[in-house]
Order: sequence, then C-alpha cells, then structure tokens
Amino acid sequence: MAHIEEISPKDVERKIEQNDNTFLIDVREDEEVAEGMVPNAKHIPLAKIPNELDNLPKEQEYVMICRSGRRSMNAAEFMKERGFSNVKNMEGGMLNWDGELVF
Repeated sequence: MAHIEEISPKDVERKIEQNDNTFLIDVREDEEVAEGMVPNAKHIPLAKIPNELDNLPKEQEYVMICRSGRRSMNAAEFMKERGFSNVKNMEGGMLNWDGELVF
C-alpha cells in the first residue's frame, strides 16, 4: 500500500485561494456532488478513475476528495501505485469541509 499524505480542508481552501494549480478530484457519486462540491474540483466518480488516468498528467499535484476520506484515499493509493507521484487525500472529506460550495 502506497503512503498517501493527507491535507487538511483549510489547506485545500488556501490552495484554491492562491490558484496554485493543484488539481482537485471529487470521487463521490452524482447524487453526492449534487449537494455541493469544493470550488474548482473536477468530478470523476471513483469507478471511473481507472479509465481517466490516461487523461491526467502524472507530474501534476492532485488532491482527492470524497465524503469522509476513505474512497478518496483508495483513489489516491490507486493513482500513486500507477506512477502519480504527487497525490494527496483531503482529510475527513466533505464532512470536514466548511468552505464555499459550488453546485
């Protein structure tokens, strides 16, 4: 199992404010993202991550997001095992997010 760094929701918020080019991926299901997403996040449901890897540059920094942090951790581990070197998991997922939401 690959070691995945966790990043706090507050640090994710700072990255968004600083426009630091981190790619945020929300792996929740459609009905979950309908309740709101982190601004600038791209929705790629967990089951579709394997099919999307060829479209994602490996050198990019990624932060994976889900409801509680478990599915996003699985996605981050999957990506890291396939050569993505800079993948983080948002600690606690959307349950810990108190920032702005986009719909």
